[in-house]
Amino acid sequence: MFIESIENPVRLTPEACEQIRETFRANKIPDTYGLRVGIRGGGCGSSWLLGFDQPGQSDEVFEIDSIRVIIDKKHLLYVFGVEVGFETSEEERGFTIQKPEQTVSNQR
Repeated sequence: MFIESIENPVRLTPEACEQIRETFRANKIPDTYGLRVGIRGGGCGSSWLLGFDQPGQSDEVFEIDSIRVIIDKKHLLYVFGVEVGFETSEEERGFTIQKPEQTVSNQR
């Protein structure tokens, strides 16, 4: 099956990995939890979903850079290829999600 052949549907930057591990430690989050990556809503009103959760029946679980990543099977197509990062600036601090630009080639 297609899902079974996917190793890393999302990419985690080193900064994101460090922050995720620190959040797990600081909040004493159990090992049964993982980082949920998904979307909320639909159409023009959709937004990214990031949080710590336990896997459910409709989820796929991936081990990415020693971090358990949980993605609902229905969201896999939408999150495939995204990069989860973590940025710190003078004004803000938090996780970021970047989806690679899709380019269409008109070569024949």
